[in-house]
Amino acid sequence: MSNESVKERKVIVFQLNNEEYAVSIQQVGSIERYQSITRVPQTAEFVKGVINLRGIVIPVIDLRTRVGLNEIEATESTRIIIVYMEDMEIGLIVDAANDVIDIPESAIEPPPEVVGSVDVDYIDGVAKLDSRLLILLNLQKVLTEEEVDELKTVEG
Repeated sequence: MSNESVKERKVIVFQLNNEEYAVSIQQVGSIERYQSITRVPQTAEFVKGVINLRGIVIPVIDLRTRVGLNEIEATESTRIIIVYMEDMEIGLIVDAANDVIDIPESAIEPPPEVVGSVDVDYIDGVAKLDSRLLILLNLQKVLTEEEVDELKTVEG
């Protein structure tokens, strides 16, 4: 059987609260170590502020708070995943970024009614790989249009 018949999705796997999530690698610019974030007043609670990444000011959101989990202190393994959303870059704070893997489309199922502790609106599907369960996030739905517009003002 030729490899071309197997459709795969290349994703970056990261952790929130001991659950594994994945986003399409096409939407990811880079994975950065946690660094100090400059607070921006009058922004939504999950907007942590901005970072200066190689001369570019990037708004950063705490993905945990965004999806309704408790905020935690940054640790050695905390990462900021830089993703492309509309025409801007946004940093997502995650507990850890694990690896890059290929998921066969056949392993992806539509999201069940409830997945762990995360609102199903954000979820593209769930991938079952051996003993792992990966929740595929739909980045376009993690933030509303209004929230993205607000981040554009933060970006300055």
